[in-house]
Amino acid sequence: MNEHDPAARHHHAQVDRLLAIMARLRDPVSGCEWDREQDFASIAPYTIEEAYEVADAIAREDLPALREELGDLLLQVVFHARMAEERGAFDFAAVADAISTKLEARHPHIFGDASEAMGQTERWEKLKAQERAAKGETSAVDGVAVALPALMRAEKLQKRAARVGFDWPDPSGAAAKVVEELDELAEAGEADKLEEAGDLLFAAVNAVRLNGIAPEDALRAANAKFERRFRAMETLAAGEGREFAALSLDDQEAYWQAVKASERAKTA
Repeated sequence: MNEHDPAARHHHAQVDRLLAIMARLRDPVSGCEWDREQDFASIAPYTIEEAYEVADAIAREDLPALREELGDLLLQVVFHARMAEERGAFDFAAVADAISTKLEARHPHIFGDASEAMGQTERWEKLKAQERAAKGETSAVDGVAVALPALMRAEKLQKRAARVGFDWPDPSGAAAKVVEELDELAEAGEADKLEEAGDLLFAAVNAVRLNGIAPEDALRAANAKFERRFRAMETLAAGEGREFAALSLDDQEAYWQAVKASERAKTA
């Protein structure tokens, strides 16, 4: 840090302030009872939740909310680092040092002497493979976090398998597999339905991925569309003095079709 740079001093002071607040909250004598009782496992769900709230603020293009949510996410890092420090494992500075070292190592063309002969993507994958090897990971699918949302983990597992050639040659094979798995689910007994349902979803991820679309993005868009249309149906029914939940399925479907027709008309 440049000692004569006011902005740098301010940034350093705010980080120190946050670390001091967390240390105070975790103080075994005078700290917050709830904060003192937490451990890595109990805080992990909050960490995941805050990451999603950051993504939500970005999707809404709400910069004030993004500032707040990034702070909430930073708190999670500070919380975990403080608990590790209490165990004598590592502290916040070690976390920052580790990611800094990793970034420098993964960008030798920026921070080192590597030439541009190798493409950035190729270089990145080679460095990540070296990192996995250093950790003793030997399988192509090692290191794909189990705690990832299942849809995202399925995509990552498939991409890892594809790197070593285990993949459909084109989207048609994956699409046929979806139909096959759908039939198997329909024919499955109760004991096998869970497995067959999983196979169907995994096959659907493959089909979407091979069309060049991120499955998570596709499902988020579908969720947003369904929510928008469902709310519009409820609004239409209420405008006619009808309770949506009391309508027959045929009447509800009629509203659904009306909403779809209205959307098509607006985009025509």
